[in-house]
Amino acid sequence: MQRRFSVSLASGEACFGTGVMDRIWHGGPWVKPFLALGTTRNILVPREGRHVPFTIENVPYTDTYGRETVSFVRTFQLPGGPRRFDAQMVLGPKGDRILDYLGTHQHLASDLHLSVDERGGLVIRSGIHRFREGRLDVRVPELIGGDAEVREHYDEEAGRFRIRVRVANRRFGPLFGYEGSFTARYADVGRCGVRPGLRPVREEARA
Repeated sequence: MQRRFSVSLASGEACFGTGVMDRIWHGGPWVKPFLALGTTRNILVPREGRHVPFTIENVPYTDTYGRETVSFVRTFQLPGGPRRFDAQMVLGPKGDRILDYLGTHQHLASDLHLSVDERGGLVIRSGIHRFREGRLDVRVPELIGGDAEVREHYDEEAGRFRIRVRVANRRFGPLFGYEGSFTARYADVGRCGVRPGLRPVREEARA
């Protein structure tokens, strides 16, 4: 776990995970229009599925504004074609928080809160969400926002990372999630670089 989440320019390593999501699920029918909208910017996944092939690419690089960034680009091989869920993590300007920019255009951003569970796994919870487009910079109301929780740990016996993601609205309940497992390999980031299409189309300067 420490090696996987130590991916950085200083370590010189990128991490590539390959596995299967046992289940991708959605909330009620009212969720589908929001998921479909999010898909246009590689946010969330519009389809449910079982035993879905999955990859995650964690590659460090320096963004347009000189900030060290680590990609969290997840690709789900669903019927009808692959779907992506993109995020880029950046250390806050004071070094006291992690910012999670979502999607191809980084219109959504959230502070992340990290902790360790009883078995040594990592727990990541989202904080306040903000929407930014042009001069617009607003907090996303809780009524339409979603709280994300990611739990990941290494299964020593199976030799695999196990992950569970759940996004829920405080009023309306579960929105979206997935769970499964994957193996990881590491590569010299100086050699593999950042492949075309991994970085967002637009990068947001505001923290």
